[in-house]
Amino acid sequence: MLEIQEDSVISPKQWYREACLLGGFVCDPAQAAAIEELEVLWQQLVEFKHKRNQFLGHSLLSPNVPNGLYIWGGVGRGKTFLMDGFYHCLPYRRKRRIHFHSFIAEVHHEMKKLADQSDPLMALAEHIAHATRVLCLDEFHVEDIADAMILVRLLDVLLARGVVLLTTSNYAPDNLYPHGLQRQNFLPAIELLKRQLKVLSCDGEQDYRMMQKGRDALFMSGDDAAQHMAALFQRLTEGQTDPADRVEVGHGHISVRWSAREVVWFEFKELCGGNHDHADYLHIARHYHTVFLSDIPKMTRDNADEAKRFTWLIDVLYDNHVKLVANF
Repeated sequence: MLEIQEDSVISPKQWYREACLLGGFVCDPAQAAAIEELEVLWQQLVEFKHKRNQFLGHSLLSPNVPNGLYIWGGVGRGKTFLMDGFYHCLPYRRKRRIHFHSFIAEVHHEMKKLADQSDPLMALAEHIAHATRVLCLDEFHVEDIADAMILVRLLDVLLARGVVLLTTSNYAPDNLYPHGLQRQNFLPAIELLKRQLKVLSCDGEQDYRMMQKGRDALFMSGDDAAQHMAALFQRLTEGQTDPADRVEVGHGHISVRWSAREVVWFEFKELCGGNHDHADYLHIARHYHTVFLSDIPKMTRDNADEAKRFTWLIDVLYDNHVKLVANF
């Protein structure tokens, strides 16, 4: 990420132009098109803030809130990179950037705390809208019917209260929650996103995350892969090991091979099998800076559930800047 000084004001377009000059950076036409739209939104938000400050105390009227953006495309297309650049460029205090899985987990947690309210979801939505003008949600995706039903109302209230939403997703809006239970009840949320946000594709063939991983040589294969991983683990932990043989998470525990000095080693079947979810992976990401994962199998229809959890794991680790060392 190109660093931006706290007291400087730079637009997303300027930021991206400077990023293109960095060594190892690959300029991408789809990203450039997305930056143009982010530039427009940035200018609208800067103008909105200026006009609102002028209106305060002088008029009962208020300037119109800009519409947000929904940027979708395949994994590793740089959507998170672009969102982060926009977020750091935006001269707002009431802004928040959060991974969607963390956001929805937080929503569930806060609603439990507001259980004594007549309408916990409405109370939470009002609180979010009061604290946040611009909400950046990374990796928007819906898997669970409870999440789907919450989002129908939550998005409606947030957008109605003037929250500007910028979200990234691997899926176009019409492909969200594709085979979900009672999907017809989630369709109003999809239509709301399409109506209130400009939908932009940032698709392409190159996965830039895999390019970076390749340079870091964190993925190994072959007969000696496990030996190389063990040697790397010993170097990172300076030969230390934790006597604990498992990690406690929300859904019970996960067995580990080794752990020490905020480095942990899992078997694929332990981490991506069973009943683990995003919250479990978030717990791991918050407690370890490097995750070792061994014996990743070939993904087929027979292990589709494990493949889905593996995708969740990659997203959570990537978003929380946790290194992954794995062998196949």
